[in-house]
Amino acid sequence: MATMAMAGQGMERMQTMQPAQGRAAGVAERNRQMFEKQRSRRRGPTPEMFFAKHIDNTRIVKADDPLRKREMRRFTVAMVFLFAFTMTYVWQHMESIEVGYKVEAQKQQVEQLREVNRQLRLTQAQLSEPERIDRIAKQLGLDAPLPGQVVRPDGAIAVSAPVLAQNKGLNIQQ
Repeated sequence: MATMAMAGQGMERMQTMQPAQGRAAGVAERNRQMFEKQRSRRRGPTPEMFFAKHIDNTRIVKADDPLRKREMRRFTVAMVFLFAFTMTYVWQHMESIEVGYKVEAQKQQVEQLREVNRQLRLTQAQLSEPERIDRIAKQLGLDAPLPGQVVRPDGAIAVSAPVLAQNKGLNIQQ
């Protein structure tokens, strides 16, 4: 309590004293201005105290805490495993979605190719229809071949008369 009273008196003395030169003068002036600002907001009879302390912590060296270091190492390892597990899960999920899209695209492609195949078979059937071929041949002035005009690729002459089955060159022994 006595310290507070002395601090309050010290503040009043600081206000009445002439500010010193240099850095101390700037600090004292700043403290006086802060005190004046806070005086209007202050509630009750409690005096405000300001202490200017210049602490030099440059020579302090923080000692290593092996327990904290071990805890942080364990935490880091746990977080790395959690991150790796999560990234593996996300990667697999994205790959499965991509594979699903590829499967659907290939199903559509197969369906399109089936439709094209169906159209080509229909076109082939229409183009190879015997009545159509006869009609085009007659438009071009072609007639039905006479016997002996048709030559097969193996060199034999096609005969339109009935042929009896014959055994040529095969010797079947009984």
